[in-house]
Amino acid sequence: MSNLILADLLVALHFGFILFVIFGGLLVLKWPKLIWLHLPAAIWGALIEFTGWLCPLTIYENRLRSARGGGYAGGFIEHYIMPIIYPAGLTREIQIGLGIAVIALNLLVYGKLCARRNR
Repeated sequence: MSNLILADLLVALHFGFILFVIFGGLLVLKWPKLIWLHLPAAIWGALIEFTGWLCPLTIYENRLRSARGGGYAGGFIEHYIMPIIYPAGLTREIQIGLGIAVIALNLLVYGKLCARRNR
């Protein structure tokens, strides 16, 4: 399999992981045992945003693309997602805001889950 195809598959996996970080709490409402997968994923996603680290998936994707001369600078969100949402570019403030949004959304969902269990 070519490096570019592997890189594209990695982008799809990465995007799926991001969607799981953001919306996985809603799946936990339906299937509570998913909490053991979602909670660490949500913590990791928020940690990446708060610290400004590059996700390892971004590093691997860039390695696969750079073997063919097609790597990119910055992180996955900055390269793929931010141009759609914020065409002007990614700033630390936006990254921190995204981290806060992930935590806030998941606190709401997990709060609802706790309330439902206490009934």
